[in-house]
Amino acid sequence: MQRFLIFLFFSISLFGYCQEKGEPKIGLVLSGGGAKGLAHIGVLKVLEEEGIKIDYIGGTSMGAIIGGLYASGYSAKDLDSIFRETNFNILIQDNLPRRAKTFYEKEDSEKYAITLPFDDFDISFPTGLFKGQNIYNLMSRLTIHVSDVNDFSNLPIPFFCVAANVETGEAVILDEGSLAKAISASGAIPTLLSPVKIDDQLLTDGGVANNYPVEELRRRGADIVIGVDVQDSLVQREKLQNVFEIMSQISNFRTINDMKEKIPLTNVYIRPDISSFSVMSFDKGNAIIDSGRVAALKKLEDIKKLASKVGKEYKRPDLKKVDTFNISALTLQGNNTYPRAYVQGKLKLDYEEPYDFEDLNIGLNNLSATGNFDRINYQLIPEDEEGNYLLAMQIEESENKMLLRLGLHYDELYKSGALVNLTRKSLLFTNDVASLDLIVGDNLRYNFNYYLDKGFYWSIGLNSRYNTFDKNIDLNAIRDVQAPEEFETIRELGVNFKDFTNQFYVETLFQQVFSIGAGIEHKYLKLSSRTFNDESNTNSDFIFDNSHYGSVFGYLKFDSYDNKYFPTKGLSFTGDFHLYLYSSDFNNNFSEFSIAKGAIGYAVTPFNKFTTRLSTETGFKIGNDGTEILDFFLGGYGNDFINNIKPFYGYDFLGLSGDSYIKALLEFDYEIFRKNHLIASANIANVEDRLYTTGNWLSAPDFTGYALGYGIDTFMGPLEAKYSYSPEIRESYWFFSLGFWF
Repeated sequence: MQRFLIFLFFSISLFGYCQEKGEPKIGLVLSGGGAKGLAHIGVLKVLEEEGIKIDYIGGTSMGAIIGGLYASGYSAKDLDSIFRETNFNILIQDNLPRRAKTFYEKEDSEKYAITLPFDDFDISFPTGLFKGQNIYNLMSRLTIHVSDVNDFSNLPIPFFCVAANVETGEAVILDEGSLAKAISASGAIPTLLSPVKIDDQLLTDGGVANNYPVEELRRRGADIVIGVDVQDSLVQREKLQNVFEIMSQISNFRTINDMKEKIPLTNVYIRPDISSFSVMSFDKGNAIIDSGRVAALKKLEDIKKLASKVGKEYKRPDLKKVDTFNISALTLQGNNTYPRAYVQGKLKLDYEEPYDFEDLNIGLNNLSATGNFDRINYQLIPEDEEGNYLLAMQIEESENKMLLRLGLHYDELYKSGALVNLTRKSLLFTNDVASLDLIVGDNLRYNFNYYLDKGFYWSIGLNSRYNTFDKNIDLNAIRDVQAPEEFETIRELGVNFKDFTNQFYVETLFQQVFSIGAGIEHKYLKLSSRTFNDESNTNSDFIFDNSHYGSVFGYLKFDSYDNKYFPTKGLSFTGDFHLYLYSSDFNNNFSEFSIAKGAIGYAVTPFNKFTTRLSTETGFKIGNDGTEILDFFLGGYGNDFINNIKPFYGYDFLGLSGDSYIKALLEFDYEIFRKNHLIASANIANVEDRLYTTGNWLSAPDFTGYALGYGIDTFMGPLEAKYSYSPEIRESYWFFSLGFWF
């Protein structure tokens, strides 16, 4: 009580002194609290409505982000619009648009559930679940109009924020340099977001050290302090249900205790009711912003008294926003391994054309998608009054060159499989990557890739894979000659399929989404069965084919889908041509032949959460009719099947076959909950030998199938169950899949 009276006397005396010298300076302190910090926007709305002029702002974590943007010139209304339109799941999780990735990077990111650093064959863990690159990119875009301000006291409102030194635990005051980098460091939530390097210091969320920097605000000259506190309170034991809630409770001990001394230093203390929200309740942003407004209105009388003491009502000037700009030059720091040409190639800089932030973000996303950089910092520094900017980049190259990646999968063809992957970057050259998949489970498989990434020049790839599976199929799907007479009486045939393929290829990219390539291929195929009626032969294999094949091939691919498994928009096109020139000719009937195939798909979302997908594909053989192991086999459901195996609802795997086919698929996808999809599908097809020669490809479809499925998009990959039915055979099948396909 005595301490409070001393402070009260000091404040009254100081206020009287300020009146003699001029209007008192008002400071605003904003605490951290994750998503709960959105309540700051609601408070700012009330302060603006009452004409309160803020002279200093200090903040921590989310308080630093909102305070820094407000200090740079944004109004409370601007901030409300920005944060209501922001998808925080994408923002925090560093989700990159799929179109930013090369085809190799797409395949790489859509296969593994867990990725861990594995340098020197020692498993380690990343410094954060996410790098925070998207947050930094957003802050850089929003602060371009003050990118030439190095001293934060020269912002429209003088500003500082607080971060914590990871090595010492001490509070670090950030009041100069890059505003975007400073507020990103202050908001780097421990374990969730990686720390940020500034001036050789590794910095994390300032809430660890000082979550309510009111003392620093006073030291900088604030006579009157308005404080907004969105920190957690201690909760009762019945609400401490898991380790995360207990750890949060423990971390709150110090900050709550500190507030006993900090609240008396605050003239107008505003504490919104955010008890029903968590630090990650960004999906409830509207309600949180409203809670800040409600709390400020409860202090309206005190706020109005401030307005009367500081004189006339203050109106913030309009913000001059930068929408387009020219990049006149590039400076680059931190690229020790990757040459300047590599970085420029990914950015696709064009010094002659006007840029907007979408153009710049495409280049930055291309660079981030490589996985070769822990963080990409940049500033757009104005060089003249004509809209020319210097792009000053500071990149932090990833020190992790080896990765251990894991995945799990189940489907009705390959059954269960556990994927263990070793990836080594910069194995032989700076911009190469070698990757080995080993799949253990019901069917042992492997897949090795080596890729030398030349960006938009000709890249080089090597691929080697071994694939095998067993399947009971209808005998009509196998039309091999030289079968014994008793084989004709068998209705269901159990077959074993083996594929060993090696490829060398070159490819080039256009705009990331379009690729064209060519190469040579060696393929060993074996198809055998132990299904015989004659008991004397049940232990011997009947071999349909056991041959090596050599071919040359060319392909082109276009893929602008936003999601591989549940696309909501975009276009996909693939074309492939193989010319088979050689065979070891197990059946003594080989002659040169070729196989051409292509597919096109389109996805559109005409209504909210309702997507329509339409696709069609075809394939045909030209030449030799004897080699049937490379014919087209349709049936079942799945992705990434090898050779010419194609999914088709209504029939089991490999249930239809022919040396040519044409197929169409229509799907309706309704996202009933976030990442939960209800999908209705219908497909039609014609499948037979010499389909285009006979002209039957123009006839009514011989085969139809329908499916109703439910899918969930998880970090492990899609979880799907589908019921399919065909009216021709009056059969139904259930198909289940778990995890990314590999």
